[in-house]
Amino acid sequence: MTIKETAGKPAARKVNWGVLSTAKIGRVHVIPAMQQGERSVVAAIASRDAATARKVADDLGIERAYGSYEALLAAPDIDAIYNPLPNHLHVPWTIKALEAGKHVLCEKPVALNAEDAALLVEASARTGKIVAEAFMVRHHPQWKAARELVQGGRIGEARAIQTVFAYHLTDPGNIRNNPEIGGGGLYDIGCYAIATARYLFGGEPERVVASFDIDPDMGTDRMATGIAEFSGARHLAFTSATQLAPAQRVTVLGTKGRIEIEIPFNSPIDRPTRILVDDGRDLFGTGRELIELPVSNQYTLQGDAVSAAILGGPPLEVGIEDAVLNMRVIDAFFRSAASGSWERP
Repeated sequence: MTIKETAGKPAARKVNWGVLSTAKIGRVHVIPAMQQGERSVVAAIASRDAATARKVADDLGIERAYGSYEALLAAPDIDAIYNPLPNHLHVPWTIKALEAGKHVLCEKPVALNAEDAALLVEASARTGKIVAEAFMVRHHPQWKAARELVQGGRIGEARAIQTVFAYHLTDPGNIRNNPEIGGGGLYDIGCYAIATARYLFGGEPERVVASFDIDPDMGTDRMATGIAEFSGARHLAFTSATQLAPAQRVTVLGTKGRIEIEIPFNSPIDRPTRILVDDGRDLFGTGRELIELPVSNQYTLQGDAVSAAILGGPPLEVGIEDAVLNMRVIDAFFRSAASGSWERP
């Protein structure tokens, strides 16, 4: 582990991170955020092209650049790997990193099915290294606050969650529009609706049903609408879409009110986030309360949480086993879209 000296005294220990590829999510969001963390140092980045790796490293102030993923994994002072590769490469390269003695933060979804996700659970246990799925929203205070409101009975019994997540992307060259490597809306953003509903309800759906609109040229689900039925007559209803106007919203409906998370997934880093709680006394919002959460960067919080766990601090609230459970639900939605029937995860 990295130990830096400050004024003659050792500073807080930090984890040396290496980044496996120059993917946009890393360049734009994750790396700059981790560089602001208290426990994380982004020490190296790798690409299959050495010149690309060097340019990105220079742009982001990263000391070292490697022209191959293998070279990064062989670096003895790299403690952990952030893996933002395309979805179909998550499992093989995460396992390679674990076997090279590195902990791993892997982008979501960590696999293309539950069976492959289970390989990461086995590899983590076998190597003794941590694997975390990069659902950054789990680390944002607004989600922790929303869960406390739901489970604390603020809106009575929470019975329904309605989630919308959409963006507009029609470039056939974008990896999110390539079905052969795990593209499509359900993998990319529908997974958030599933993971957060499971988080808020604190349980697993018993059956699901889905309807997909498949892009005729690219073959990806450009719109997925699904219902997940949880025990106790609780439902998630969501739409994820890749060719609609950008939109995000989560509404939790209860027997005594509702909660609305204003920007649930791509939460801003330059202003507070807001949760609306309405006691439902009328349709005009007379009983509304607006809760503001302090400005924070969920990617920074995610990086520091994983680094702290690596350093022997508090364990992660959600372990890699949860990825298998989430993928079982995603698998069931895909089966339902094909069969036209309810399916059980």
